[in-house]
Parts: sequence; C-alpha cells; structure tokens
Amino acid sequence: MDRDSLIDLFSEFGPVVLRRMFSGYGIVADGVNFAMALRAGIIFRVDDLTIPRYDAECAKPFQYETKNKTVVVKSYRHLPERLYDDPEELAAWAREAVGAAKRAAAKKSGVKKRAASKAAKPAAVKAGKAGKAETSKRKVSAAKPALAKAAKAKKANPKTSRVKKS
Repeated sequence: MDRDSLIDLFSEFGPVVLRRMFSGYGIVADGVNFAMALRAGIIFRVDDLTIPRYDAECAKPFQYETKNKTVVVKSYRHLPERLYDDPEELAAWAREAVGAAKRAAAKKSGVKKRAASKAAKPAAVKAGKAGKAETSKRKVSAAKPALAKAAKAKKANPKTSRVKKS
C-alpha cells in the first residue's frame, strides 16, 4: 500500500505517522509503533489480551524468511481481510494494537530499569569484595618473606631459632 492509501485507511482511527521500514512502513500513534504495512499486508501489534480476538478471526502471526529459517514474530498478527473495508472496526482494532504496543513498551522499560538497578548493585558489591580480596592478598604476600625466614631459621637450628614478628 502507498502512503495515501494507508492514511485514508486509518482516517477513522485518527492521525498516524508513517515511517519507512523494511519493504513498507511502520505505523505510529501516541508515540508507539503499533502496526506495520508491508508487502504481506497490514500487521498489528498483539499481546496476551488481544491475541484471542485474532485467533477467533484465524489471523496468522507475522513471519518472514531468512537464508536459513522461517522466523515467526508472535507479537504481531496479520489484520483480518474484512477490516480493510470497515474503517470503523479497523479503528477499534487499531486502538487495541496501540494499547498492546504501550503495554509492551512499559514492560520493556520496566525490565530495563530493574536490570540496570540489579546490575549496578552487584557491581558495587563485587567491587567491595574485590577490594577486600586484594587487601588480603597484600597481607599474605607481605607475610611470605617472614615465613620463609622462619623456615630457614628452623632448619638451621630448630631448638634455638625464633621468628621475630615485624
């Protein structure tokens, strides 16, 4: 589909931004990419809340071929053919797809924040442990010459030799 056809198709939904993507366009509303218009047709973002509706319409997950395999993208589903001729219902499905995209973005940013805080904490703990380990290594290596002297002295005269602590 060309730009004008897509804008007309989504006119009932509201304004959308079309961004060049692969062999077509990414369709954006409210700051999230909720759909794609590719050679394969229009594909909407889905999640656990919206998948049953697509299953009821027998809408297949988006998939594409690589050199070695077929990749199935379960978070996007093909738009049922009947919606191309029903702008009002397409608008309702588009709103659900925007909701799914927002939930996915919120989940993703929450995971990044948690991962960042978890990664920062162990790093600080590790740094503290590394510092302690290094300090104890210094103590051991400083004690080695004294131990070596004590061993030599003991060999020379086991009864009379005493090790001076330094």
